[in-house]
Amino acid sequence: MKDTGLIKIKMGISSCLLGNRVRYDGGHKHDRYISDTLGKYFEFVPVCPEVECGLPVPREPMRLVGDHESPRLVTVSSQQDHTARMVQWAEDKVRQLEHENLCGFIFKSKSPSSGMERVKVYDANSVPRSVGVGLFARIFMERFPLIPVEEEGRLHDIVLRENFIESVFVYRRWRKVRENFSARRLVEFHARHKMLLRAHSERHYRQLGRIAAEAGSALSEHRLAAYEEILMAAMRLKPTVKKHCNVLTHIMGHFKKMLSGDEKQELLELIERFRYQQVPLIVPVTILNHYVRKYQEPYLQQQYYLAPHPVELKLRNHA
Repeated sequence: MKDTGLIKIKMGISSCLLGNRVRYDGGHKHDRYISDTLGKYFEFVPVCPEVECGLPVPREPMRLVGDHESPRLVTVSSQQDHTARMVQWAEDKVRQLEHENLCGFIFKSKSPSSGMERVKVYDANSVPRSVGVGLFARIFMERFPLIPVEEEGRLHDIVLRENFIESVFVYRRWRKVRENFSARRLVEFHARHKMLLRAHSERHYRQLGRIAAEAGSALSEHRLAAYEEILMAAMRLKPTVKKHCNVLTHIMGHFKKMLSGDEKQELLELIERFRYQQVPLIVPVTILNHYVRKYQEPYLQQQYYLAPHPVELKLRNHA
């Protein structure tokens, strides 16, 4: 079930990660995985807060100082304070980005403007603590709290990578529902994401189910917004091996009258081998997809859990 078609998903990104020489020293932090692999599926919208707010390349390096909840952006040697300039630019920028229909953002880690978390903040004695958020990243996340965000460094963690990309695809599909909303489209969206949501959070899935059940009556904008908020809260929770095994077993139950005894035993063994991390998730999912095609199971043919993102990304190939 491929979901991208020919249209790439719009993704904001720190400009230096694409190889643009916008860093303070005139360099870049080109991430080949992002540009060469993710670039096949995402249309990147590059952002460099420092350059776009008017600072030159190269420039004196800056850091965050003071209170970690409201730090100042100050140059290291000359102690120039660029906080007001950066904040004003960032507030203008997020208003512009509203029109880009972004479905995600990849920030540059540790950056005083773009770091998503654990950015160094220096106290009055120049002692750093990794407790801050970059000025632009904070304003972006406050303005778009439901858009999936991640840092390039954390994308090297395969679990975080899969969860982020899966969240982006879910958010993009949800945006399509909101753009042309109807009760039928909401119910269909919820039904097709049933297994995927249960792999993230059974509790959130049930909360969403109660809202979806109201779709036959007049569903208020408030309830629709609540669905979106709970949906993305669920997607922020990473699936676990146990939750995946529960979903895989549930899907297997749809074939209890179709599979032979040997086929059932083989599938159960593969699920158990996945449980003990002896094979990657793609192994039981592949055989389930085989049975979905073989037996033309209509309900499972619609389940995004079995193909939440392009298989070419190999996000489920790790044990």
